[in-house]
Amino acid sequence: MAIPDYQSIMLPLLRFASDGNEHSLREAIDGLAEKFELADTERKELLPSGQQPTFDNRVAWARTYISKADLLEPTRRGYFRITSRGREVLSKNPSAINVKFLEQFLEFIEFRTKRREREDTTEATETENLQTPAEILETAHQKLREDLSAELLKIVKECSPTFFERLVVDLLVKMGYGGTRKEAGKAIGRSGDEGIDGIINEDRLGLDVIYIQAKRWQGPVGRPEIQKFAGALQGHRAKKGIFITTSAFTKDAEDFVMKIDSKIVLIDGEQLAQLMIDHNVGVAPVALYETKRIDSDYFIEG
Repeated sequence: MAIPDYQSIMLPLLRFASDGNEHSLREAIDGLAEKFELADTERKELLPSGQQPTFDNRVAWARTYISKADLLEPTRRGYFRITSRGREVLSKNPSAINVKFLEQFLEFIEFRTKRREREDTTEATETENLQTPAEILETAHQKLREDLSAELLKIVKECSPTFFERLVVDLLVKMGYGGTRKEAGKAIGRSGDEGIDGIINEDRLGLDVIYIQAKRWQGPVGRPEIQKFAGALQGHRAKKGIFITTSAFTKDAEDFVMKIDSKIVLIDGEQLAQLMIDHNVGVAPVALYETKRIDSDYFIEG
């Protein structure tokens, strides 16, 4: 089944704690994963940041929300148990526990008020209600990145061929290829024969070289162009190449590079824009938001 949203986890989590025993968050995660019959792939699915499993994050936030309504209470670091109010809630056999349900409790209202004191007071959207705060933050970040990527690629497609070559140099140097920018600048664009646009060192010591083909195209790059590039590599007794385009590659082109001996990496326009963002080429940071978590080791008393 699909990974449940954090509100759908609230009631099962409270029922999990209904035995009155002390439980760890890890116990709850494992127990609820079995209850929801999650596959291993679903349990391992990560948030967009890749920092935490999505299901783990949702269970943790479900615990936080029902704890703020005083249905669960912390007992020690990483552990919790049900409260008398939690038992009372379960005795009424609710069909679901969600944010709207928790708003009957003053403690939860105060918690929500503090969270929203700097936000718009309008009712949260359905999407926001189904996402944890961490997911909302990551979704917003991903949307900003996608918009930036699309705008960046549009600008790259409009730049001159000469500027595009310089852009490729800057990107490859930022990624650790070519030694200094001056050395890389001499390599890129110096060949221009037999399907080769340039040569760049794979490492700063120049132990190996990579052949470059850079195409500022509008239409998709097909297999014939990749075959021509592969043939050029063989002519130079080279085994490594990077083919960069501002457009896309056909399925035939992608299948072809999987079958040949030479190692050719295909970088399409979307990947190019993402790499530029990752390595700060053509973009500049506007603001940096740092999220933090509790450092459990700090609170261990020896």
